[in-house]
Amino acid sequence: MFLLASAPDKGPVLSPGAPTLFEIGPIPITNSMLYTWVVAAVIIFVIRLGTRNLSEIPTNRWQNLLELVIDGLRNLMNSMLEPKVVRWVYPLIASYFIFILMSNLMGLLPGVGSIKYNHQPIFRPPTADANMTIALSAIFFFMSLWWALKYNGVLGLFQHIFGVKAPTKGLMYLFMSLIFFGVGLIEVVSLIIRPVALSMRLYGNIYGGESVLTVMLGIGGGLIALPFYFLEIIVAIVQAVVFTMLCIAFVGTLCSHSDSHHQEAHA
Repeated sequence: MFLLASAPDKGPVLSPGAPTLFEIGPIPITNSMLYTWVVAAVIIFVIRLGTRNLSEIPTNRWQNLLELVIDGLRNLMNSMLEPKVVRWVYPLIASYFIFILMSNLMGLLPGVGSIKYNHQPIFRPPTADANMTIALSAIFFFMSLWWALKYNGVLGLFQHIFGVKAPTKGLMYLFMSLIFFGVGLIEVVSLIIRPVALSMRLYGNIYGGESVLTVMLGIGGGLIALPFYFLEIIVAIVQAVVFTMLCIAFVGTLCSHSDSHHQEAHA
């Protein structure tokens, strides 16, 4: 959890970049990439435990845990999105939630950041690496556009963003068209900014939390850092929920019947 780098006259500081541990051919392998594989292996192992002996009435605690997460996420999406949109969105968003939550929590395990190879930490939480959070947000950005086109159609999406959403006629309609066109331009800028906001919010909170823990350890050791450690556990859970909620909300703004001129797309 504590990724340290030396800085002249400043003592140990948290490294903002994930250092390269080794290379596989031309591909550099960073400590965050290595820990991503560990997180993925743990997720697969837990899922295997939960699905090994499936039963209609769960007796396996791992099956109970999986069903709690899966049903909770599905119920959340059903309350915010149309059923057909939930079918499109659920696999990706649920995977994001599980991966981000596990990455955040496993980043707080003892030894993460303190076990080193060639003077570099072997493990770094994937969500403390901006490359990972940007990749997650970029995938969501392009998938959300695809879902929006699938739901609205090309003309329907244009109407959804730029169309007049007030029952007006004549000159007033022309005036309102100009206003809603300007609002649509703002919405386009918002769509472009969304992946940046998603990635930087997640990265900033996890990286910032690790920075605080590092400073507290440097000041007074583990006893002073202990309250901040428990605070980071809360932050790890909250940030996974926030990322998931924002993704669902962003999809909802693009895949919804917001006006009477909306074109019904095929399911």
